[in-house]
Amino acid sequence: MLYIMKRTQLYLDDDLWAALHAKAILGGTSISELVRIAARDRYLGNLDERRAAMMGIVGLWKERDDIEDTEAYIRSLRDDDRLERLGIE
Repeated sequence: MLYIMKRTQLYLDDDLWAALHAKAILGGTSISELVRIAARDRYLGNLDERRAAMMGIVGLWKERDDIEDTEAYIRSLRDDDRLERLGIE
């Protein structure tokens, strides 16, 4: 996945920096990448979990009878007298 990156600066205490530094060396990556991964996991959640959540709402309202037919609703929004007012019929 391609991300557009924004540069930022973080202040880390010595213990956190040391832990990230050691993990980065062992993993052959950078502290920046570790922070990006942690932030994505914490604030965006797992991609599979997000996908499952989105699929869970698909068709959620399909059995409701208190909601107007979508196509009819859209057509009612488009049904106006604009063309008539402009003399185009």
